[in-house]
Amino acid sequence: MTSIKVTLIHNPSAGDDSQPSGDRIVELIQAAGHKVKYQSSKDKDWKKALRRRCDVIAVAGGDGTVGKVARRLVGKPTPIAILPVGTANNLAHTMGLTGRALEPLIMEWESARRVNFDIGEADGPWGSNYFVEGVGVGLFAATILNIRERDDPILAADVCREDEITRVLQILKDQVKKHRPKKIKVCLDDEDLSDDYVLIQALNIRYAGPNLDLAPGADTNDGLLDVVLLPRGEEGKLSRYLTHCISRRNAKAKLTVRRGRHLQIEWDGSPIHIDDKPWSIDNGKPKPRSNGIDIKVGPHSISFLCPQKTRRRPRRPVASRAT
Repeated sequence: MTSIKVTLIHNPSAGDDSQPSGDRIVELIQAAGHKVKYQSSKDKDWKKALRRRCDVIAVAGGDGTVGKVARRLVGKPTPIAILPVGTANNLAHTMGLTGRALEPLIMEWESARRVNFDIGEADGPWGSNYFVEGVGVGLFAATILNIRERDDPILAADVCREDEITRVLQILKDQVKKHRPKKIKVCLDDEDLSDDYVLIQALNIRYAGPNLDLAPGADTNDGLLDVVLLPRGEEGKLSRYLTHCISRRNAKAKLTVRRGRHLQIEWDGSPIHIDDKPWSIDNGKPKPRSNGIDIKVGPHSISFLCPQKTRRRPRRPVASRAT
């Protein structure tokens, strides 16, 4: 057995009370014969831990924690090993890492394959940012802001994961009824797709938000974006899909998905999200210098450790909580 030097980035707030503690995760890594140095993602100087020389950077958390580590490792050779202890775990699910205990995942690091993963770039009123999961305009971004502004006892308390999942999915379904479509100028690889849209999601992976399988054909290393489009009049498709998700029935979203390399949107001031971070002109941000949003897959990538034989299991959509 070869000892691997591991830097562990752990979010102690991720998931619910059933998730293992940081000390327990350290014990599992050491039991596998590896050397590990622990770092909480809640510490102000957590980024310094990424400068340590190591063989693997393990991330124990949800999509938000994995994303913020990944964005700082763009173009660097050290692979990321995800230990999914969040709620949605969209990235881990994409890589075939969910539905399994942490111990066997750790034991497989020595034989795991390195999988290259595209990193997206989004230029807009906020400046320039990398993204791992996706960028969205319209319904999803507005719902993220709505949830963060709510004084909801289900969302505020440390409650059962299933109760929180159901609540967030219901909020999103309610927002489908309330959200007004807007005329948005859209161009994908020089093709004009302008229309009245409820939402536009430029995805790098197949799952979005509360583990919704919106782009089942997405490939994380094909240099392409999977652009999900929900125009006026098709709100019923998403509403029906969310109903199935809430009742835990398997279903397909059946939304329009277009694939391309370069997406351009003329922003109208509505909320935007980049991965799990919302951006709005109404929340104290400076007046933008431009209303153009330019989204593409960048020239650099990151790599994840994945089992030799990935296993994908159907699962009910879940909502992202602490990440």
